[in-house]
Amino acid sequence: MKPSPSLLLFLATALCASAQVPDAPAGPTGPLAPASSPSGGSQSGSQSQGNSPIQNFSQSMPVFNPATEMFSWNGKNWNINENRLFQARFEKYLNAPEETAEEDRKYQQLLKTIIDKLAPAHVNTQSVDEAFRLLPQASRYDIDARLCEGIADAVYSAWRAMKNSKRLVEANSALEAERKSHEWNLKVSGRENRLNNPPPGMKAEALAEWVKARQTERDIALQPYTSRLAEALATIKANQAKKELSELQTKIEFQALAVQLFLQRRFQHVLIATRFYRAVFSDGDTTLRVGSDAKDLFEKSTGSPPTVVTLDAMASEAIRDAREGVQAYEFLMAKEEMESASKRLAEAFMVGEYLPDLRTLSRESKRRALEFTQQASQLVSALEVKDYALAEKLVKQLEGSAKDFDNSKPMAAIETARTVSAMHLAKARNAAVSGDRATLETELRSATEIWPRNPALAEVSGRIFDSADVQQKALADLDQLLTQRNFRQIFDDRVRFIAAAALFPDRQEKLKKVLEDMQQIESAVIRSTEIARHGDYAGAWENVETVFKQFPEDNKLNQVRANMTTQAADFVRTIRMAQDLEEKGQTGASLAWYLKAQKLYPASEFGRAGIDRLVRQVLPEP
Repeated sequence: MKPSPSLLLFLATALCASAQVPDAPAGPTGPLAPASSPSGGSQSGSQSQGNSPIQNFSQSMPVFNPATEMFSWNGKNWNINENRLFQARFEKYLNAPEETAEEDRKYQQLLKTIIDKLAPAHVNTQSVDEAFRLLPQASRYDIDARLCEGIADAVYSAWRAMKNSKRLVEANSALEAERKSHEWNLKVSGRENRLNNPPPGMKAEALAEWVKARQTERDIALQPYTSRLAEALATIKANQAKKELSELQTKIEFQALAVQLFLQRRFQHVLIATRFYRAVFSDGDTTLRVGSDAKDLFEKSTGSPPTVVTLDAMASEAIRDAREGVQAYEFLMAKEEMESASKRLAEAFMVGEYLPDLRTLSRESKRRALEFTQQASQLVSALEVKDYALAEKLVKQLEGSAKDFDNSKPMAAIETARTVSAMHLAKARNAAVSGDRATLETELRSATEIWPRNPALAEVSGRIFDSADVQQKALADLDQLLTQRNFRQIFDDRVRFIAAAALFPDRQEKLKKVLEDMQQIESAVIRSTEIARHGDYAGAWENVETVFKQFPEDNKLNQVRANMTTQAADFVRTIRMAQDLEEKGQTGASLAWYLKAQKLYPASEFGRAGIDRLVRQVLPEP
């Protein structure tokens, strides 16, 4: 049965052993762990199985709904295409150059050769040895991240374990021959030392003493043979237990590596690992040692229990799915249907980020998807801050670049805001004519809240404020607040000041700058509050901290920043310690604190930027 798309999407997007949730607080979650060689421990089979990455991974299994592109996990929902971690990785990929150099082609050819040599139709002892010798060559390439070396270590460890098992079998054969020899000696000695008839005429007490003495002599004669026979039997049993335990331990470590590669979306390496596994372990036992949750997920999605063969089939399906996604992207892009094309490329990237079909896609082709996604994100931001003029401009640009762009929702929001704002402005005109100042201010405030940068607002305000005392009072208040740098008060009373400054270009420019800055602050507050609502307090603090550096005097921003600092206290303390050490020139200590901060919150932009700065100081580019 073909693996379900939901299982492929979940396992492909899980970040290594702890399945990191984007936009969630750091802690039990973590980033992709680099592949490492399986370690040969001395734990028992049951202990190794209980502590394996496979079982840790299966503690809590998310559910993916392909119709809504939403994941549900631990009572939380999030869109796979609308989280900062995915967006950052996807944009990095879209800006990266295509991997079509000679070195890239050689690497892919090496992987293809290894997979072909391990294919069921071609596999034999010679082809397995040849494939094994190619693994160190593939691991030398930077893109491989030494994963092939990890597979080679696992294969080598398995061969060593199999060789050790063979030695134990040979030892048991020798012990079995020794056991038979001891049994024979014991029988012969028993016949030679059997009890004879007692002398006639002995009394009962003397007869008992005589029998006891003869029995003791017999036991002493048989004791060496009995002891050696018991020792031989115990050693045979111990060797059998060691053999079974060694094979089980090696299998669990090999399976853990294969599953880790699958979670890292290194599907070519998964094929190599699973096929090496079947070649090394020829006993036919391919069952994966996973926890009950993961086992249920495999069985419900594939209709069969989790096995190495299932893992191989799912990796092949993921490769095919990613290749089909790239082909769909190229076709839709040629048809200028960029909205669907961008979604198909994002889906293909999520499944097969490291597959050659995606890595060889040209940068020029990927940039078209990047431009569309950036404009779409900008449209969402413009609608959030109610900048409907910019939103309408972006809608027209998106309609021109993507034939399949659906403008119904953004245009409905724009037209509704335009209509309702016009109604409030009309009521404001009537209130100005009738001298109803309270209604005038209420309607202007309502119109400004609906569409703060409505071009018609300045025109209407110029007509309404024909009373010099009202306008001059507003201008005087505006000048005073600008001098005091009380921008929050200006923003709260912006309706009056927008109308008053409509006929004064110099004040209008200052007011425009204040309102733009305050909108930036408000947007940061809204974003931070939304991010914090999902439990990502570290991300919320970073978002508001960036804006705080530009506007440290805003009270509301300070309050939100203080709240986020309290919620993400450990992370904030670590970042600040790293920054203080960096300012003092203590590069090593600062780098260590930045690394600790990134460990606490893998998506940290502050941590990544600090590490990059310090690395450039320590290792300047030539």
